[in-house]
Amino acid sequence: MSTARPFVLSIAGFDPSGGAGVLADMKTMEQLNIQGMSVLTANTLQSADKLFNVEWFPIQDVLHAIETLLLTYPIQVIKIGIVPNPSFLVKILKTIQHHRKDAFIIWDPVIRSSSGFQFFKLDHYEGFPAGLNQLQLITPNQLEYDFFQENGLLDTIDTQQVAILRKGGHREEMKGTDILYHQQEEIVLPPTIPQAGDKHGSGCVLSSAIAAYIARGYTLIEACRLGKIYIEQFLNSNQSLLGHHHVQ
Repeated sequence: MSTARPFVLSIAGFDPSGGAGVLADMKTMEQLNIQGMSVLTANTLQSADKLFNVEWFPIQDVLHAIETLLLTYPIQVIKIGIVPNPSFLVKILKTIQHHRKDAFIIWDPVIRSSSGFQFFKLDHYEGFPAGLNQLQLITPNQLEYDFFQENGLLDTIDTQQVAILRKGGHREEMKGTDILYHQQEEIVLPPTIPQAGDKHGSGCVLSSAIAAYIARGYTLIEACRLGKIYIEQFLNSNQSLLGHHHVQ
């Protein structure tokens, strides 16, 4: 693998607790020897266990920031976090495609907070089904996977092009076991440690770890396996909801 520090862009929200969003992404990428960069989609006011407010940035400001970084740095891997609706996501994807057609793009869909706030709403639907097929990986937890399924979105995804990592942290059966749907295969990723606790921002950490390993030259399957090891270390790092980042 390359020893150079590759660039990865996180397009996500700001969480002042540092547990989720771009701060969590940057902490993860720094541990994995990545030059992390970020563009904010939203400014949130939250703690590790409660969300108080979300203010979305204007889409044109988001697109201008993305364009500026893509024109300046050799970014090949991009992770997207919270967005308010399909149109917002589609416009981001169009901008990325215009400047970096060969980028590896991960979307970690955040539908609602654990306290019940709805981040992603299925309005402004234009171009959404086709836009999903511009992604390389989608990383829903079980609740988000169910949301996709209930709204017919899984039927619009070309699984030859787009992989889906169905995370197992919220499942009753096979808890902690992730399933990677990749080119008509189902690859089961069981836990590598006996027990893991809950942590705020675990989805952000996992998706940014996968992005980091992809940028370092690992295959998608290898990146998902290594990302799982990273997130398990994060989940077991302490007893609080705010995990510590470290690589053993």
